[in-house]
Amino acid sequence: MMDRAHLPVIVIGAGPIGLAAAAHLLQRGETPLVLEAGPTAGASIARWRHVRVFSPWEYNIDPASRALLERHGWVAPPAGEFPTGQALLDRYLLPLAALPEIAPHLRLEARVTAVSRLGLSRTNTAGRAEAPFVVRVDGEQDEEELLAKAVIDASGTYTQPNPLGASGLPALGERQHAQQFFYGIPEVLGADRARYAGRRVLVAGSGHSAFNVLLELAELAQSEPQTTITWVIRSAELSKILGGADADELPERGRLGQRLGALIAGGTLQVV
Repeated sequence: MMDRAHLPVIVIGAGPIGLAAAAHLLQRGETPLVLEAGPTAGASIARWRHVRVFSPWEYNIDPASRALLERHGWVAPPAGEFPTGQALLDRYLLPLAALPEIAPHLRLEARVTAVSRLGLSRTNTAGRAEAPFVVRVDGEQDEEELLAKAVIDASGTYTQPNPLGASGLPALGERQHAQQFFYGIPEVLGADRARYAGRRVLVAGSGHSAFNVLLELAELAQSEPQTTITWVIRSAELSKILGGADADELPERGRLGQRLGALIAGGTLQVV
C-alpha cells in the first residue's frame, strides 16, 4: 500500500470555508491543494455579490486566515459592519487567496467530478481506510487524477440547488421549464430587474436567500405596481420561519423576519 504521508490534503472549493481549511492545514504543517471549479476564489459568492449578509465581519473572518493576512499588513474591516458579498470578496477572500502562502496551493477552473480510493472498486473494503484518495478533476485541458491523504469537501450548496418537488426530486415539469426558474438570489433591483418588473413572480423556499429576494421584489413593486409576489413554503408554521425578531442572537437576521412579516401583514405578498 502506498505511503500517504507525503501526499497533500485536497480541499474542494475556494470559498470562505475552503480557504480557511487551507490556512488551518498550513498552520499544522500540512500541504493543502485547493481545487476551485470557478475562475476565481469565492466564485459562488460572486453570484450573490449584491446581497448584504446578516452576520457582521467579526463572525466572517477565520482566525488562522486572519493571522496569515495580518502577517502581510492586512487590516481587518470594522468588526460590527455587515458586508455584502462583494465586500467579502474584495476585503477578505481575494486578498487571502493571493497570499504567497495560499496562492501556490490554489488551482482555479479545476472541477472535481469524483472521489474514490486508489486501486479499490466500490465493493472492495479490505485496506480501504489506509488507501490514498483518488480525486478525478476536469481541468482546463483534460481529465486527470490526483492523489491525496485526505479530502475536505468545502464546495458548498449554491450551485446544487434544492429541487422544488417532494422527496428531493425536481417537480414534474421543472426540468422542461428550467428557463423560467432562477436558482439562487437574482439581482432584482439591478441586472435582473427587467425579468421581474411588472410580472407575476413566485418565490419558493423558506431560507434567508428567499427573504432577500422577497424584500427586493417588494421594493421593486413600489415603482412597478403590476409586479405581484407569491411566496411558497413547505411549512405551515410561518412564525418559526420568520424567526425570533428582537430575540434573535443575530439582530440583522431578526430584522429580516420582521420586515417580511410586515409585508405579509400589509398584503404586499401572498403566502401559500
